[in-house]
Amino acid sequence: MKSVFIAIRVSIVFMIVCGLIYPLATTGVAQLLFSKQANGSLIESGGTVIGSELLAQGFESPKLFHPRASAANYDPTASSGSNMAVASSDYAAAMAEKIDALKKENPALTDIPADVVTVSGSGFDPDLSPEGAKAQVPRISKETGIAERSLNDLVDRFTKTRQLGLFGEPRVNVTELNMELLKQVKL
Repeated sequence: MKSVFIAIRVSIVFMIVCGLIYPLATTGVAQLLFSKQANGSLIESGGTVIGSELLAQGFESPKLFHPRASAANYDPTASSGSNMAVASSDYAAAMAEKIDALKKENPALTDIPADVVTVSGSGFDPDLSPEGAKAQVPRISKETGIAERSLNDLVDRFTKTRQLGLFGEPRVNVTELNMELLKQVKL
């Protein structure tokens, strides 16, 4: 019986340490040192939260940059990929359809970056390759009247490099890019 009481006391101590003290301590440290990240890396415009740096949003206007396609329709509660096998005829048909649609939107486009037509694995990857963003520049320039050079400079300005110079690939956050573009364009 003595062993049972010891086990209960140890369990209570660990529940308090692991279930209360540790989460409160890590949350407190995160709020102190990384407040923006701990609160979801939110993007605000005019005091209103309009999105997160971590989640893609669907932009359909031809005047804006379009993010990667989302199998989850940009719904963060429904994270999912398409689950289509690359070798399947359904996948090949879907890619052909996306490429045709992309060419209609961007007639000058000859070299198509893969991330512009493929679906994000999570369903809402917020980033595109710089090449994927620049592939859309002729369309946006035509729709907005902004010079292609200015749009390419904008993409370059918002291109993030590899983390620590080693990890990942250069990328552009489409939501941040569009927020800057919206300062120059009226929809």
